[in-house]
Amino acid sequence: MTRVLVTNDDGIDAPGLLVLAREVQAAGFDVTLAAPARQSSGSSASIMAAEEDGHIRVERRDLAELPGAPVFAVHGGPGLIALIAAHGAFGDPPEIVLSGINHGANVGRAILHSGTVGAALTGGLNGAWAMAISLDVGMDPREFHWDAAARVALEVLPALQQRPRGTIVNVNVPNSETPRGVREATLAPFGIVQTTLSESSEQRVRLAVEDLPNAPEPGSDAAALAEGWATLTAILPVSSEPFGWEASLA
Repeated sequence: MTRVLVTNDDGIDAPGLLVLAREVQAAGFDVTLAAPARQSSGSSASIMAAEEDGHIRVERRDLAELPGAPVFAVHGGPGLIALIAAHGAFGDPPEIVLSGINHGANVGRAILHSGTVGAALTGGLNGAWAMAISLDVGMDPREFHWDAAARVALEVLPALQQRPRGTIVNVNVPNSETPRGVREATLAPFGIVQTTLSESSEQRVRLAVEDLPNAPEPGSDAAALAEGWATLTAILPVSSEPFGWEASLA
């Protein structure tokens, strides 16, 4: 069976994580679940961890909903989890890294800061097929359609496996029982919300999250998601491009 690491940045007790792992296991994959012991949203691909005598603390868990699957609570973020998984921390390295289902959308170039996306980027950088999956629950959700997001992830997964190893996709799903379908989209210039500075003094600062005032860019992930589509965007891990240094000196 294909080995799959399921992780997230909302933490080991997040409901979306369990739904994703359960549905992936039911689809016939060999699932290992390893997630942060605590909430790690906004951690990007950080490999910082709480260490004791130079060791990263890992706790084995048992989940009745995942019979036979190894489950670990890790005192570190999702990027670190994907990294140590690639080096055999939880058994043979995963062939697929699935990160989610995140509580809230991860769209636009602001995905740079997402721990959900950071785990997928780290998995892809280490040779796995990788997917970040997020549910657009909005600011005040009354219900959560985790199952719909899991179904979309499983719909996308066969196409992902047809691409070269190391391919990474970012998937967002509207909080609806029946999304309109899956649409490939570009990254919006920002996201659905923006972070602002709400308080500042010499001793402390406070951040706040606000809705963006403008309509999302047509064709972007933010726009398609607002129209009821699940969105798919292929993203790259850290890479380089020519700068043209010699030409700038001419």
